[in-house]
Amino acid sequence: MMSIDHDILVWFSKSFGLFYLIALSIGVLVYAYWPSNKKSFDQAAQAILVDDDKPYRG
Repeated sequence: MMSIDHDILVWFSKSFGLFYLIALSIGVLVYAYWPSNKKSFDQAAQAILVDDDKPYRG
């Protein structure tokens, strides 16, 4: 039976982490550039420019 030593665990964690981050990055890019999300992103970009925001007067 092969024993799992530190070098094997380090190699596996680095490899898994690399592929995990690549997949996560691709997922974020696909979400950001998906055509149906454009409307909500445009609304969020313009929301800071709306003059509706007034101080609370209670």
